Amino acid sequence: HLYSSGLSEFAAAFLLGSGCEQSQVQQEPSAQTSEGTGTNITCSHPNIQSYEYIHWYRQLPGRASTFLVSALKGSKEVPDPAGRLWVSADRRSSAPWLARPLLGDAAVY
Repeated sequence: HLYSSGLSEFAAAFLLGSGCEQSQVQQEPSAQTSEGTGTNITCSHPNIQSYEYIHWYRQLPGRASTFLVSALKGSKEVPDPAGRLWVSADRRSSAPWLARPLLGDAAVY
């Protein structure tokens, strides 16, 4: 949803490869920020296996999902939208940090 006040709503939807059915995934249903103000989209996945990659996708309104980034652990650059993916040391959660989100970045993540 886009707001006339210049706020964007970001909804986090975590997609975990082929292990999705077995993994318990928890996330906030949405997050809000103003244009240019960085935000985290956090997802908890406590039952992930050590060999499973964490994959993040973005689905813009009316469009197909597109791949953003994947990682096993640590921090990795997200090229578009600009930011970083942070994976906790215990791999039980991950969060892309969107550095300077714009209204056009409002999507399901």
